[in-house]
Amino acid sequence: MPPQKLYAGAKLRETRNQLGLTQKDFAAKLGVSLPYLNQMENNNRPLSTAVVLALAREFGMDVTELSTGDSERVVSDLREALADPLFTKTNPPLPDLRLVGANAPGFARAFLDLHRAYRQGQEQLASLDEALGREDSTLRLSPWEEVRDFFHYCDNYIDPVDRAAEHFAAQGRDAMSLATEALAKRKITLRFSSGRKLRHLDLESSTLEISSKATRATQAFQILHQLALLTQKDLLEATLDLARFQSDEARAIAKIGLANYFAGAALMPYRRFQEAANATRHDLEALSDQFGASIEQVAHRLSTLQRPGLKGVPFFFVRVDQAGTITKRHSATRLQFARFGGSCPLWNVHRAFETPGRFLRQLAETPDGMRYFCLALAVTKGGGAFHAPVRRYAIGLGCEIDHAGALVYADGMDLGREASFEPIGISCRICERDACHQRSVPPLERRLKVDHDYRDLLPYRIE
Repeated sequence: MPPQKLYAGAKLRETRNQLGLTQKDFAAKLGVSLPYLNQMENNNRPLSTAVVLALAREFGMDVTELSTGDSERVVSDLREALADPLFTKTNPPLPDLRLVGANAPGFARAFLDLHRAYRQGQEQLASLDEALGREDSTLRLSPWEEVRDFFHYCDNYIDPVDRAAEHFAAQGRDAMSLATEALAKRKITLRFSSGRKLRHLDLESSTLEISSKATRATQAFQILHQLALLTQKDLLEATLDLARFQSDEARAIAKIGLANYFAGAALMPYRRFQEAANATRHDLEALSDQFGASIEQVAHRLSTLQRPGLKGVPFFFVRVDQAGTITKRHSATRLQFARFGGSCPLWNVHRAFETPGRFLRQLAETPDGMRYFCLALAVTKGGGAFHAPVRRYAIGLGCEIDHAGALVYADGMDLGREASFEPIGISCRICERDACHQRSVPPLERRLKVDHDYRDLLPYRIE
């Protein structure tokens, strides 16, 4: 097959604007004419090899970002938004969506923001009896979704925070000792308590209280989280300013996320963790033992190894509760998660609850023909007492099949056998498979034919 042409006009314009260069100056540095640059920025011509090399040489750009930017994510998000019943009569073809994602990503995100605002309004109207009389019942975006999308479009990698955490951990001792020492320098006493609070900082007594019932990994994480709020305040606030959240609630939630990010990155410093991940072939248990982190913390950290010039295996990471609700998610791969409605029940992360404590492996193929290696594990968190509530959820970690050889979990699996791959989707509304025995609703982009004298797996046929 001939090599695929690379159209990256939006990324090229973004790079030029970030550098503060005119088209004329930018063209000179790339060694091309001004009309040629204009055509590339408008996706009328593909990027040549010489231009790609010039971007790397002149500006130190990680050229893989040209082909792995946000456009695939934006297209996937657009497809799912347009699967909303609101757009039943409007089904733009996939090539049109790709053109929008490549040429007008800002417009696409504005459309997605508008659709999310619409859905938020519909949810509030559906529960109007509860909203009546409340002062905060005005229509607005969900702060939680806004923060989730912030991390999603940052590839779940926040460079300044990650490097600050790595610098903190560079002293070589374990993170718990470093954090305790840093608290002592601020005259804050660390105390372990058997109460219900997981973490509580009392500024009046200068005491940080941590639950003695929590695991050591959770204790270390919570101490580092509080340390981030105390010692990295300016960095966190500057990052929040750049994000430009639309509400105080979203900003406050994002601050928790950034402090969590610092905690995870300090517990598992980037370069040291990446080297260990490669050495162990991404063995979650071995990495958990080496860094004193939980399996979930390790899996989540693996999904953040997206530093330009030093990227790890691109993973997706997800956490699902027993009702099938996705409570955490990130994808550095082309796999996207359902935003509206339930996710595909054929995905192994939903079966993990049947075998708690055991890793489940799956070779999966999505309707777009992409193939993935998927790993799932059910996790239980006790409350530290007989009558305390127990939290149960499943975590999923995976990568595109080209990277599966880098995972110890893929050993012994027949990666080249067609029949080894199970069909999965994102959600029924945008899945085009017509013979799925688990389909709950028909796909919105296809016509249905109903025959009262014929019945197969479904009470209708998909045309």
